[in-house]
Amino acid sequence: MTNQQNRVLVIDDEPDIRELLAITLTRMGLEVTTASNLAQAYAHLDSDEFELCLTDMRLPDGDGIDLVRQMAKSYSATPVIVITAHGSTELAVEAMKSGAFDFVNKPINIKSFRALVLQALSSPVIENTVAPDPARSVIGESDAIKTLKLKIQKLSRSQAPVYIQGESGTGKELVARSIHEGSSRLNGDFVPVNCGAIPSELMESEFFGHKKGSFTGATSDKKGLFHAADGGTLFLDEVADLPLDMQVKLLRVIQEKAIRQVGSQKEEVVDVRLISATHKNLQQLVEEGQFRQDLFYRLNVIELNVPPLRARKGDVALLIKHFLKREEEAGQAVSLSKPAHESLLDYSYPGNIRELQNLIERASVMCEDGIISVDDLRLQAANERGKDIGSADEARPKSVNKEDSIFMELNKRSLKQVLEGASLDDYLERIEKLLLEKAVSESRWNKTVSAKKLGISFRSIRYRLKKLGFDDVDDLDDGAN
Repeated sequence: MTNQQNRVLVIDDEPDIRELLAITLTRMGLEVTTASNLAQAYAHLDSDEFELCLTDMRLPDGDGIDLVRQMAKSYSATPVIVITAHGSTELAVEAMKSGAFDFVNKPINIKSFRALVLQALSSPVIENTVAPDPARSVIGESDAIKTLKLKIQKLSRSQAPVYIQGESGTGKELVARSIHEGSSRLNGDFVPVNCGAIPSELMESEFFGHKKGSFTGATSDKKGLFHAADGGTLFLDEVADLPLDMQVKLLRVIQEKAIRQVGSQKEEVVDVRLISATHKNLQQLVEEGQFRQDLFYRLNVIELNVPPLRARKGDVALLIKHFLKREEEAGQAVSLSKPAHESLLDYSYPGNIRELQNLIERASVMCEDGIISVDDLRLQAANERGKDIGSADEARPKSVNKEDSIFMELNKRSLKQVLEGASLDDYLERIEKLLLEKAVSESRWNKTVSAKKLGISFRSIRYRLKKLGFDDVDDLDDGAN
Protein backbone atom coordinates (compact mmCIF):
# COMPACT_ATOMS: atom_id res chain seq x y z
CA MET A 1 0.00 0.00 0.00
CA THR A 2 1.20 3.50 -0.79
CA ASN A 3 1.19 6.46 1.59
CA GLN A 4 2.53 10.00 1.88
CA GLN A 5 5.82 8.63 3.22
CA ASN A 6 6.60 7.04 -0.13
CA ARG A 7 8.65 9.35 -2.31
CA VAL A 8 9.29 8.78 -5.99
CA LEU A 9 12.03 10.28 -8.16
CA VAL A 10 11.03 10.69 -11.83
CA ILE A 11 13.83 11.33 -14.38
CA ASP A 12 12.88 12.22 -17.95
CA ASP A 13 14.01 14.95 -20.32
CA GLU A 14 10.52 15.32 -21.84
CA PRO A 15 8.41 17.79 -19.80
CA ASP A 16 5.12 16.23 -20.94
CA ILE A 17 6.19 12.76 -19.74
CA ARG A 18 7.41 14.14 -16.41
CA GLU A 19 4.08 15.92 -15.91
CA LEU A 20 2.01 12.84 -16.86
CA LEU A 21 3.96 10.61 -14.47
CA ALA A 22 3.88 13.18 -11.68
CA ILE A 23 0.09 13.57 -11.96
CA THR A 24 -0.45 9.79 -12.03
CA LEU A 25 1.82 9.14 -9.07
CA THR A 26 0.41 12.03 -7.03
CA ARG A 27 -3.10 10.64 -7.51
CA MET A 28 -1.79 7.35 -6.12
CA GLY A 29 -0.86 9.17 -2.90
CA LEU A 30 2.86 9.46 -3.61
CA GLU A 31 5.19 12.39 -3.17
CA VAL A 32 6.96 13.13 -6.46
CA THR A 33 10.29 14.79 -7.25
CA THR A 34 11.31 15.27 -10.88
CA ALA A 35 14.62 15.66 -12.71
CA SER A 36 15.39 16.28 -16.38
CA ASN A 37 18.87 14.74 -16.44
CA LEU A 38 21.28 12.55 -14.50
CA ALA A 39 23.07 15.45 -12.79
CA GLN A 40 19.81 16.67 -11.24
CA ALA A 41 18.88 13.10 -10.32
CA TYR A 42 22.14 12.46 -8.47
CA ALA A 43 21.75 15.76 -6.62
CA HIS A 44 18.28 14.72 -5.41
CA LEU A 45 19.55 11.26 -4.42
CA ASP A 46 22.35 12.81 -2.37
CA SER A 47 19.98 15.08 -0.43
CA ASP A 48 16.77 12.99 -0.12
CA GLU A 49 15.60 9.41 0.33
CA PHE A 50 13.30 7.78 -2.19
CA GLU A 51 11.29 4.56 -2.14
CA LEU A 52 11.15 4.32 -5.94
CA CYS A 53 12.96 5.73 -8.95
CA LEU A 54 11.65 5.95 -12.54
CA THR A 55 14.10 6.88 -15.27
CA ASP A 56 14.00 7.34 -19.00
CA MET A 57 16.49 5.26 -20.96
CA ARG A 58 17.97 8.11 -22.97
CA LEU A 59 18.94 11.31 -21.14
CA PRO A 60 20.95 14.38 -22.24
CA ASP A 61 23.97 13.52 -20.08
CA GLY A 62 23.91 9.72 -20.13
CA ASP A 63 21.49 6.81 -20.13
CA GLY A 64 19.28 4.97 -17.69
CA ILE A 65 21.66 2.03 -17.43
CA ASP A 66 24.27 4.29 -15.83
CA LEU A 67 21.72 5.30 -13.21
CA VAL A 68 20.63 1.71 -12.61
CA ARG A 69 24.21 0.62 -11.97
CA GLN A 70 24.81 3.52 -9.60
CA MET A 71 21.55 2.82 -7.76
CA ALA A 72 22.44 -0.86 -7.40
CA LYS A 73 25.78 0.16 -5.93
CA SER A 74 24.78 3.03 -3.64
CA TYR A 75 20.98 2.84 -3.18
CA SER A 76 20.26 -0.89 -3.48
CA ALA A 77 17.07 -0.69 -1.37
CA THR A 78 15.42 1.60 -3.94
CA PRO A 79 13.92 -0.20 -6.95
CA VAL A 80 14.37 1.40 -10.37
CA ILE A 81 11.82 1.20 -13.18
CA VAL A 82 13.21 2.02 -16.62
CA ILE A 83 11.04 3.85 -19.17
CA THR A 84 11.88 2.95 -22.74
CA ALA A 85 10.62 3.76 -26.21
CA HIS A 86 9.62 0.97 -28.59
CA GLY A 87 12.70 -0.28 -30.37
CA SER A 88 15.01 0.07 -27.39
CA THR A 89 13.78 -2.99 -25.51
CA GLU A 90 17.23 -4.58 -25.81
CA LEU A 91 18.64 -1.70 -23.78
CA ALA A 92 15.89 -2.14 -21.21
CA VAL A 93 16.77 -5.83 -20.92
CA GLU A 94 20.39 -4.81 -20.37
CA ALA A 95 19.22 -2.41 -17.65
CA MET A 96 17.39 -5.27 -15.92
CA LYS A 97 20.55 -7.36 -16.02
CA SER A 98 22.22 -4.41 -14.30
CA GLY A 99 19.65 -4.46 -11.51
CA ALA A 100 16.51 -2.61 -12.70
CA PHE A 101 13.24 -3.75 -11.14
CA ASP A 102 11.37 -3.73 -14.45
CA PHE A 103 10.75 -1.57 -17.51
CA VAL A 104 7.72 0.08 -19.08
CA ASN A 105 7.30 0.93 -22.75
CA LYS A 106 6.28 4.25 -24.25
CA PRO A 107 3.53 5.16 -24.90
CA ILE A 108 2.77 4.40 -21.27
CA ASN A 109 -0.32 2.36 -20.44
CA ILE A 110 -1.51 4.00 -17.22
CA LYS A 111 -3.27 0.89 -15.87
CA SER A 112 -0.24 -1.39 -16.23
CA PHE A 113 2.02 1.43 -15.04
CA ARG A 114 0.06 1.80 -11.79
CA ALA A 115 0.20 -1.96 -11.24
CA LEU A 116 3.97 -1.96 -11.77
CA VAL A 117 4.47 0.91 -9.31
CA LEU A 118 2.43 -0.91 -6.68
CA GLN A 119 4.49 -4.06 -7.26
CA ALA A 120 7.70 -2.12 -6.68
CA LEU A 121 6.41 -0.37 -3.58
CA SER A 122 5.04 -3.60 -2.05
CA SER A 123 8.52 -5.07 -1.72
CA PRO A 124 9.31 -6.05 1.89
CA VAL A 125 12.50 -4.00 1.63
CA ILE A 126 10.45 -0.89 0.88
CA GLU A 127 8.02 -1.58 3.69
CA ASN A 128 10.90 -2.09 6.15
CA THR A 129 9.57 -5.50 7.10
CA VAL A 130 11.53 -8.69 7.51
CA ALA A 131 10.74 -10.95 4.60
CA PRO A 132 10.91 -14.72 5.04
CA ASP A 133 13.90 -16.32 3.40
CA PRO A 134 12.70 -17.12 -0.14
CA ALA A 135 15.25 -19.94 -0.41
CA ARG A 136 14.18 -21.67 2.82
CA SER A 137 12.75 -24.62 0.85
CA VAL A 138 16.05 -25.26 -0.93
CA ILE A 139 17.89 -27.84 1.16
CA GLY A 140 21.67 -27.83 1.32
CA GLU A 141 24.72 -26.16 2.81
CA SER A 142 27.26 -26.75 0.03
CA ASP A 143 28.99 -23.79 -1.58
CA ALA A 144 26.98 -24.34 -4.77
CA ILE A 145 23.67 -24.19 -2.88
CA LYS A 146 24.72 -21.22 -0.78
CA THR A 147 25.44 -19.34 -4.01
CA LEU A 148 22.10 -20.45 -5.45
CA LYS A 149 20.24 -19.24 -2.34
CA LEU A 150 21.88 -15.82 -2.54
CA LYS A 151 20.83 -15.53 -6.19
CA ILE A 152 17.26 -16.53 -5.32
CA GLN A 153 17.12 -13.80 -2.68
CA LYS A 154 18.43 -11.22 -5.14
CA LEU A 155 16.09 -12.26 -7.95
CA SER A 156 13.10 -12.16 -5.59
CA ARG A 157 13.53 -8.38 -5.42
CA SER A 158 13.35 -8.00 -9.22
CA GLN A 159 10.75 -8.44 -11.92
CA ALA A 160 13.30 -9.57 -14.51
CA PRO A 161 12.49 -12.74 -16.47
CA VAL A 162 14.60 -15.63 -15.18
CA TYR A 163 15.81 -18.61 -17.18
CA ILE A 164 16.63 -21.64 -15.03
CA GLN A 165 19.03 -24.15 -16.52
CA GLY A 166 19.56 -27.55 -14.97
CA GLU A 167 19.29 -31.28 -15.44
CA SER A 168 15.99 -33.03 -14.85
CA GLY A 169 15.36 -33.75 -11.20
CA THR A 170 17.50 -30.92 -9.81
CA GLY A 171 14.55 -28.92 -8.47
CA LYS A 172 14.04 -26.19 -11.06
CA GLU A 173 10.37 -25.71 -10.20
CA LEU A 174 11.22 -25.46 -6.49
CA VAL A 175 13.71 -22.71 -7.31
CA ALA A 176 11.14 -20.87 -9.44
CA ARG A 177 8.53 -21.12 -6.69
CA SER A 178 11.06 -19.83 -4.14
CA ILE A 179 11.73 -16.76 -6.28
CA HIS A 180 7.99 -16.11 -6.47
CA GLU A 181 7.38 -16.61 -2.75
CA GLY A 182 10.10 -14.13 -1.86
CA SER A 183 8.85 -11.47 -4.26
CA SER A 184 6.26 -8.72 -4.14
CA ARG A 185 4.04 -11.06 -6.17
CA LEU A 186 3.59 -13.42 -3.24
CA ASN A 187 -0.13 -12.66 -3.00
CA GLY A 188 -0.57 -13.56 -6.66
CA ASP A 189 -0.60 -17.11 -7.97
CA PHE A 190 2.39 -19.18 -8.98
CA VAL A 191 1.20 -21.01 -12.11
CA PRO A 192 3.48 -23.82 -13.36
CA VAL A 193 2.93 -25.26 -16.83
CA ASN A 194 4.78 -28.03 -18.64
CA CYS A 195 5.10 -26.70 -22.18
CA GLY A 196 5.71 -30.19 -23.54
CA ALA A 197 2.47 -31.58 -22.12
CA ILE A 198 0.10 -29.28 -24.03
CA PRO A 199 -0.99 -30.44 -27.53
CA SER A 200 0.20 -27.90 -30.10
CA GLU A 201 -3.31 -27.31 -31.46
CA LEU A 202 -4.56 -26.32 -27.99
CA MET A 203 -1.53 -24.31 -26.92
CA GLU A 204 -2.78 -20.83 -27.86
CA SER A 205 -6.12 -21.43 -26.14
CA GLU A 206 -4.42 -22.82 -23.01
CA PHE A 207 -2.05 -19.87 -22.72
CA PHE A 208 -4.34 -16.99 -23.73
CA GLY A 209 -7.87 -18.36 -23.33
CA HIS A 210 -10.65 -18.29 -25.91
CA LYS A 211 -14.07 -16.86 -26.63
CA LYS A 212 -17.20 -18.95 -26.98
CA GLY A 213 -17.62 -20.20 -30.54
CA SER A 214 -14.09 -19.32 -31.61
CA PHE A 215 -13.51 -22.93 -32.70
CA THR A 216 -15.28 -26.27 -32.64
CA GLY A 217 -15.72 -27.31 -29.03
CA ALA A 218 -15.45 -23.79 -27.59
CA THR A 219 -18.83 -23.92 -25.88
CA SER A 220 -18.03 -21.13 -23.41
CA ASP A 221 -15.48 -18.43 -22.70
CA LYS A 222 -12.31 -19.73 -21.09
CA LYS A 223 -9.53 -17.88 -19.29
CA GLY A 224 -5.97 -18.94 -20.06
CA LEU A 225 -2.80 -19.46 -18.08
CA PHE A 226 -1.78 -15.81 -18.43
CA HIS A 227 -5.09 -14.81 -16.84
CA ALA A 228 -4.50 -17.28 -14.02
CA ALA A 229 -1.03 -15.83 -13.38
CA ASP A 230 -2.11 -12.17 -13.63
CA GLY A 231 -0.48 -10.39 -10.69
CA GLY A 232 1.71 -13.43 -10.06
CA THR A 233 4.27 -15.64 -11.78
CA LEU A 234 3.96 -17.96 -14.77
CA PHE A 235 6.53 -20.76 -14.75
CA LEU A 236 7.19 -22.19 -18.21
CA ASP A 237 8.78 -25.55 -17.55
CA GLU A 238 10.46 -27.21 -20.54
CA VAL A 239 10.11 -24.01 -22.55
CA ALA A 240 12.31 -25.59 -25.24
CA ASP A 241 9.30 -27.71 -26.26
CA LEU A 242 7.28 -24.70 -27.44
CA PRO A 243 6.60 -24.92 -31.20
CA LEU A 244 7.97 -22.06 -33.31
CA ASP A 245 4.57 -20.48 -34.01
CA MET A 246 3.84 -20.32 -30.29
CA GLN A 247 7.27 -18.83 -29.67
CA VAL A 248 6.29 -15.89 -31.91
CA LYS A 249 3.09 -15.31 -29.94
CA LEU A 250 4.89 -15.53 -26.61
CA LEU A 251 7.49 -13.01 -27.79
CA ARG A 252 4.73 -10.52 -28.61
CA VAL A 253 3.18 -10.95 -25.17
CA ILE A 254 6.51 -10.23 -23.51
CA GLN A 255 7.02 -7.13 -25.63
CA GLU A 256 3.48 -5.73 -25.34
CA LYS A 257 2.61 -7.10 -21.88
CA ALA A 258 -0.83 -7.85 -23.30
CA ILE A 259 -2.64 -10.92 -24.64
CA ARG A 260 -5.45 -11.56 -27.09
CA GLN A 261 -7.83 -14.45 -26.49
CA VAL A 262 -8.54 -16.79 -29.40
CA GLY A 263 -11.58 -15.36 -31.19
CA SER A 264 -11.21 -11.90 -29.68
CA GLN A 265 -10.21 -8.65 -31.41
CA LYS A 266 -9.31 -6.95 -28.15
CA GLU A 267 -5.99 -7.07 -26.32
CA GLU A 268 -5.94 -7.32 -22.53
CA VAL A 269 -3.12 -6.00 -20.38
CA VAL A 270 -1.64 -8.68 -18.09
CA ASP A 271 0.82 -8.29 -15.23
CA VAL A 272 2.81 -11.52 -15.26
CA ARG A 273 6.39 -12.32 -14.37
CA LEU A 274 7.84 -15.09 -16.51
CA ILE A 275 10.25 -17.72 -15.22
CA SER A 276 11.28 -20.42 -17.68
CA ALA A 277 13.28 -23.60 -17.40
CA THR A 278 14.49 -26.57 -19.37
CA HIS A 279 16.92 -29.45 -19.00
CA LYS A 280 17.92 -29.01 -22.66
CA ASN A 281 20.64 -26.76 -24.03
CA LEU A 282 18.56 -23.81 -25.20
CA GLN A 283 21.54 -21.98 -26.71
CA GLN A 284 22.28 -25.02 -28.85
CA LEU A 285 18.64 -25.16 -29.98
CA VAL A 286 18.91 -21.50 -30.98
CA GLU A 287 21.99 -22.29 -33.08
CA GLU A 288 20.12 -25.20 -34.69
CA GLY A 289 17.15 -22.97 -35.55
CA GLN A 290 14.74 -24.83 -33.28
CA PHE A 291 14.28 -21.92 -30.85
CA ARG A 292 13.96 -18.25 -31.70
CA GLN A 293 16.99 -16.19 -30.77
CA ASP A 294 14.94 -13.06 -29.97
CA LEU A 295 12.72 -15.02 -27.58
CA PHE A 296 15.76 -16.60 -25.97
CA TYR A 297 17.17 -13.15 -25.20
CA ARG A 298 13.84 -12.01 -23.72
CA LEU A 299 13.55 -15.06 -21.47
CA ASN A 300 17.23 -15.24 -20.61
CA VAL A 301 17.53 -11.81 -18.98
CA ILE A 302 18.90 -13.52 -15.88
CA GLU A 303 20.26 -17.07 -16.15
CA LEU A 304 20.24 -19.25 -13.06
CA ASN A 305 22.01 -22.60 -13.04
CA VAL A 306 20.80 -25.29 -10.65
CA PRO A 307 23.69 -27.68 -9.89
CA PRO A 308 23.26 -31.46 -10.26
CA LEU A 309 23.37 -33.51 -7.09
CA ARG A 310 26.75 -35.02 -7.99
CA ALA A 311 28.21 -31.49 -7.79
CA ARG A 312 26.89 -31.02 -4.26
CA LYS A 313 27.51 -34.41 -2.67
CA GLY A 314 27.89 -32.75 0.72
CA ASP A 315 24.13 -32.09 0.68
CA VAL A 316 23.10 -35.72 0.18
CA ALA A 317 23.01 -36.45 3.94
CA LEU A 318 20.72 -33.45 4.55
CA LEU A 319 18.41 -34.53 1.72
CA ILE A 320 18.29 -38.10 3.05
CA LYS A 321 17.28 -36.78 6.46
CA HIS A 322 14.62 -34.59 4.84
CA PHE A 323 13.06 -37.43 2.84
CA LEU A 324 13.11 -39.82 5.80
CA LYS A 325 11.27 -37.19 7.83
CA ARG A 326 8.66 -36.92 5.10
CA GLU A 327 8.20 -40.70 5.19
CA GLU A 328 7.70 -40.49 8.96
CA GLU A 329 5.12 -37.72 8.56
CA ALA A 330 3.30 -39.93 6.06
CA GLY A 331 3.06 -42.71 8.65
CA GLN A 332 6.06 -44.69 7.43
CA ALA A 333 8.77 -44.29 10.08
CA VAL A 334 11.94 -45.91 8.70
CA SER A 335 15.68 -45.57 9.18
CA LEU A 336 18.75 -46.45 7.13
CA SER A 337 21.30 -49.06 8.05
CA LYS A 338 24.85 -47.73 8.12
CA PRO A 339 25.85 -49.57 4.89
CA ALA A 340 22.71 -48.29 3.15
CA HIS A 341 23.43 -44.74 4.27
CA GLU A 342 27.02 -44.98 3.01
CA SER A 343 25.78 -46.41 -0.31
CA LEU A 344 23.49 -43.43 -0.80
CA LEU A 345 26.33 -41.04 -0.02
CA ASP A 346 28.55 -42.71 -2.65
CA TYR A 347 25.92 -43.04 -5.39
CA SER A 348 26.24 -40.82 -8.53
CA TYR A 349 22.51 -39.88 -8.90
CA PRO A 350 21.96 -39.58 -12.64
CA GLY A 351 18.37 -38.65 -11.77
CA ASN A 352 19.42 -36.06 -9.17
CA ILE A 353 17.20 -35.16 -6.19
CA ARG A 354 14.09 -36.73 -7.71
CA GLU A 355 15.91 -40.06 -7.96
CA LEU A 356 17.06 -39.90 -4.35
CA GLN A 357 13.51 -39.19 -3.22
CA ASN A 358 12.11 -42.10 -5.23
CA LEU A 359 14.81 -44.47 -3.98
CA ILE A 360 13.91 -43.73 -0.36
CA GLU A 361 10.16 -43.90 -0.98
CA ARG A 362 10.45 -47.29 -2.69
CA ALA A 363 12.88 -48.71 -0.14
CA SER A 364 10.65 -47.63 2.72
CA VAL A 365 7.94 -49.91 1.33
CA MET A 366 10.28 -52.80 0.57
CA CYS A 367 12.28 -52.84 3.81
CA GLU A 368 11.75 -55.17 6.77
CA ASP A 369 11.32 -54.02 10.37
CA GLY A 370 11.52 -50.36 9.41
CA ILE A 371 15.23 -50.50 8.53
CA ILE A 372 16.32 -49.87 4.93
CA SER A 373 19.16 -52.13 3.83
CA VAL A 374 21.48 -51.88 0.82
CA ASP A 375 19.43 -54.57 -0.96
CA ASP A 376 16.23 -52.54 -0.43
CA LEU A 377 17.79 -49.60 -2.27
CA ARG A 378 18.63 -51.66 -5.38
CA LEU A 379 21.17 -49.06 -6.48
CA GLN A 380 22.77 -51.35 -9.05
CA ALA A 381 19.41 -51.94 -10.72
CA ALA A 382 18.74 -48.21 -10.68
CA ASN A 383 22.12 -47.59 -12.29
CA GLU A 384 21.46 -50.13 -15.04
CA ARG A 385 18.06 -48.60 -15.79
CA GLY A 386 19.73 -45.20 -16.07
CA LYS A 387 22.24 -46.55 -18.59
CA ASP A 388 19.54 -48.30 -20.58
CA ILE A 389 17.25 -45.32 -20.85
CA GLY A 390 19.98 -42.82 -21.72
CA SER A 391 21.05 -39.42 -20.55
CA ALA A 392 17.85 -37.67 -21.65
CA ASP A 393 15.81 -40.00 -19.49
CA GLU A 394 18.02 -40.24 -16.41
CA ALA A 395 15.73 -38.17 -14.20
CA ARG A 396 12.58 -40.16 -14.69
CA PRO A 397 11.19 -41.68 -11.50
CA LYS A 398 12.71 -45.09 -10.96
CA SER A 399 10.18 -47.88 -10.60
CA VAL A 400 10.53 -51.51 -9.63
CA ASN A 401 11.81 -53.95 -12.23
CA LYS A 402 9.40 -56.32 -13.91
CA GLU A 403 10.54 -59.22 -11.74
CA ASP A 404 9.64 -57.22 -8.64
CA SER A 405 5.99 -58.05 -8.34
CA ILE A 406 3.74 -55.36 -6.97
CA PHE A 407 1.98 -58.13 -5.07
CA MET A 408 5.23 -59.09 -3.34
CA GLU A 409 5.41 -55.56 -2.05
CA LEU A 410 1.82 -55.73 -0.88
CA ASN A 411 2.52 -59.03 0.86
CA LYS A 412 5.56 -57.59 2.61
CA ARG A 413 3.54 -54.87 4.22
CA SER A 414 0.06 -56.26 3.75
CA LEU A 415 -2.43 -54.35 5.86
CA LYS A 416 -0.16 -54.36 8.88
CA GLN A 417 0.48 -50.64 8.55
CA VAL A 418 -3.21 -49.83 8.46
CA LEU A 419 -3.99 -52.09 11.38
CA GLU A 420 -1.23 -50.42 13.38
CA GLY A 421 -2.81 -47.03 12.88
CA ALA A 422 -1.36 -45.73 9.61
CA SER A 423 -3.72 -43.86 7.29
CA LEU A 424 -5.49 -46.10 4.79
CA ASP A 425 -5.55 -43.23 2.29
CA ASP A 426 -1.78 -42.80 2.56
CA TYR A 427 -1.24 -46.54 2.15
CA LEU A 428 -3.47 -46.75 -0.93
CA GLU A 429 -1.77 -43.71 -2.41
CA ARG A 430 1.59 -45.46 -2.07
CA ILE A 431 0.24 -48.51 -3.89
CA GLU A 432 -1.22 -46.31 -6.64
CA LYS A 433 2.16 -44.65 -7.00
CA LEU A 434 3.94 -47.99 -7.32
CA LEU A 435 1.48 -49.18 -9.97
CA LEU A 436 1.91 -45.98 -11.96
CA GLU A 437 5.71 -46.21 -11.74
CA LYS A 438 5.63 -49.81 -12.95
CA ALA A 439 3.30 -49.00 -15.85
CA VAL A 440 5.24 -46.01 -17.16
CA SER A 441 8.56 -47.84 -16.76
CA GLU A 442 7.39 -50.89 -18.71
CA SER A 443 5.96 -48.69 -21.48
CA ARG A 444 9.26 -46.79 -21.86
CA TRP A 445 7.65 -43.71 -20.31
CA ASN A 446 4.86 -43.44 -22.87
CA LYS A 447 1.78 -42.13 -21.05
CA THR A 448 -0.64 -43.25 -23.78
CA VAL A 449 0.56 -46.86 -23.58
CA SER A 450 0.71 -46.67 -19.76
CA ALA A 451 -2.93 -45.57 -19.61
CA LYS A 452 -3.96 -48.54 -21.76
CA LYS A 453 -2.01 -50.93 -19.49
CA LEU A 454 -3.85 -49.59 -16.46
CA GLY A 455 -7.24 -49.46 -18.18
CA ILE A 456 -7.65 -45.72 -17.63
CA SER A 457 -7.92 -42.71 -19.93
CA PHE A 458 -5.00 -40.53 -21.00
CA ARG A 459 -6.56 -37.60 -19.12
CA SER A 460 -6.82 -39.77 -16.00
CA ILE A 461 -3.17 -40.86 -16.05
CA ARG A 462 -2.03 -37.25 -16.50
CA TYR A 463 -4.16 -36.25 -13.51
CA ARG A 464 -2.86 -39.10 -11.36
CA LEU A 465 0.78 -38.45 -12.27
CA LYS A 466 0.33 -34.80 -11.33
CA LYS A 467 -1.51 -35.66 -8.11
CA LEU A 468 1.28 -37.99 -7.02
CA GLY A 469 4.03 -35.49 -7.70
CA PHE A 470 5.11 -36.59 -11.19
CA ASP A 471 3.77 -33.49 -12.98
CA ASP A 472 7.35 -32.23 -13.33
CA VAL A 473 8.42 -35.41 -15.14
CA ASP A 474 9.00 -33.25 -18.17
CA ASP A 475 10.17 -35.82 -20.64
CA LEU A 476 7.35 -38.37 -20.42
CA ASP A 477 6.24 -39.09 -23.96
CA ASP A 478 2.62 -38.31 -24.78
CA GLY A 479 2.49 -41.01 -27.39
CA ALA A 480 3.73 -39.03 -30.35
CA ASN A 481 6.51 -41.48 -31.09
